[in-house]
Amino acid sequence: MQFYSTAFLFLVCLTKGVACFNPSHSKFVVRSPISPTALPYDSNKNKDQPELAIPSSDDSSQPPPSTIESVVENAKLLWRKTDDRADTFVASSAAGLAVALAMVPEAVAFSFVAGVNPLVGLWTTVTLGLVAAALGGRAGICSSASGACSVVVASLCAMKGPAYLSACAILAGLFQIAGGILGLGKFIRLVPHPVMLGFVNGLAVLMTKSQLVHFKGLSLSSKTGLATYGLTALTMALVKMLPKATKVLPPTLGAVAFATLLTAVFKLPVTKLTDVAGASTFVGGWNVIPAFGIPSIVLSWETSKTILPFAITMAAVGSIESLLTMQLLDGMMDDGKRGSTRREMLGQGAGNMVSGLFGGIGGCALLGQSIINVQSGGGASRWSGMSMALFLAAGIVVAAPLLGAVPMASLVGVMLLVCQSTFSWSSLRIINKIPKLDAAVIALVSVITVQRDLAQAVVAGTIASALGFAWKQSTNLSASSAMVYDRKLYRLNGPLFFGSTTEFSGLFDSKADPEKIVLDFSNCRVMDHSALDAIQSLADQYGQQGKIVYLRHLSSDCARRLSKLYESRNLPSYEIVETDLANDPVYGIA
Repeated sequence: MQFYSTAFLFLVCLTKGVACFNPSHSKFVVRSPISPTALPYDSNKNKDQPELAIPSSDDSSQPPPSTIESVVENAKLLWRKTDDRADTFVASSAAGLAVALAMVPEAVAFSFVAGVNPLVGLWTTVTLGLVAAALGGRAGICSSASGACSVVVASLCAMKGPAYLSACAILAGLFQIAGGILGLGKFIRLVPHPVMLGFVNGLAVLMTKSQLVHFKGLSLSSKTGLATYGLTALTMALVKMLPKATKVLPPTLGAVAFATLLTAVFKLPVTKLTDVAGASTFVGGWNVIPAFGIPSIVLSWETSKTILPFAITMAAVGSIESLLTMQLLDGMMDDGKRGSTRREMLGQGAGNMVSGLFGGIGGCALLGQSIINVQSGGGASRWSGMSMALFLAAGIVVAAPLLGAVPMASLVGVMLLVCQSTFSWSSLRIINKIPKLDAAVIALVSVITVQRDLAQAVVAGTIASALGFAWKQSTNLSASSAMVYDRKLYRLNGPLFFGSTTEFSGLFDSKADPEKIVLDFSNCRVMDHSALDAIQSLADQYGQQGKIVYLRHLSSDCARRLSKLYESRNLPSYEIVETDLANDPVYGIA
């Protein structure tokens, strides 16, 4: 025990000073940090590693007692250093509890969409949320069973049963892990900003529609309707007002807790989580924990062919929604950090696999709940997403009756505020100030997100943006010409690619041009094979008339690839590449 006590004290002392142990006196002498200039130094040694002079306890040059640091003070300082971490832990835990409450109705609703018991969706949220938060691309992201993924696999469940959904989640997770290893997540950067705006707007509309269902058939003239509308409005007001009163309690958690207490005290006739998910969902106890194991399906080639299309679609949809959520949180947090697309795909893949092994249906990151987490103070630590899963698990097992007593109206109020903050209102203000193509892409993505699904919306929006960009760039190619001695010089400006090859061919008059033509590519980048083919065709056109074409300021890769277009692997005599190593550009062909 004496050895461990001595070792502990030694480590504590090292936190602020140079610790010196004197065996003859069996005590520590802790000295303040000394400036390197005051230390004995050997110029022949590495300057980054000065040699310290360790004085003995009876050294006359020992600093006065006023500079000797106390072990107790060092221990206090060590504790103070963890204050920020403790505050982050508390804030993340509170945010996780708030998100756990908001996750319940979503997980239950998505379970109904997929065609499984509500407990399956809840445990999917627990397992997926815990693993994805621990291994994912950044702090603040909350994952759960999702509407986008549930819609994809609903028909599989109807055809084959819930066990096939678990197998599908495992296979989709494997695809996502493979995508993460291959770095496919980086292609999310190709999604243009108008597509992002359309995504958030469509998602906000979709979430709003899902919340308005809870008011269907209710009027203010009935007690149930009046209580539901009133509790929703009260929750929304509390979420807005609580931050002005206290910063300790997350407004979402405080508002939901107050609404639950109000409902219990005054016995308000409102719908509770128990009424939505069924009493069996909130019976609690250890028996509700799902078993861990391989799904009970027949492993065969026929089974694989059945599951494979659903798993690929689920992996794509889940990855796209998770990566877009991560990008949006990067902008919301504004902390100088950028999430890792590779880690996010690996985290989602691992989470879906674990979810499937526990009989879950898989899912992805949820933008709405992630926004709640960040706004509640959980964006600084991964613990917020992990604690959400743990709190939800504890609620299902230990506090099930209490969790089931939460009124739906309060959760609807929270989600309506999330919808309001998710929608990009700035896109409406700038609709007349941005290019018409961008405005059309925003509308297109929003509509497809609402009517179809997220993956189709993102793909359609990206293709529309890419084609629009290509069309605009194809009109930017131009050329100026001048006679320089016996040669006609064409100075090309703009990109030469598949979209501008027709424009390129129309810039020249082979019959009227002199015998020697110079094409200067200083301000023109040759971008793809179609561009090379256009240059070859133009040179052949001049060559057939006995004229010579000089190609100036091409990259070496362009020249090499041009020669490969001919069977002889050499450029013909009428096509000459002028080489200027000092001024020729260096780039590759796509």
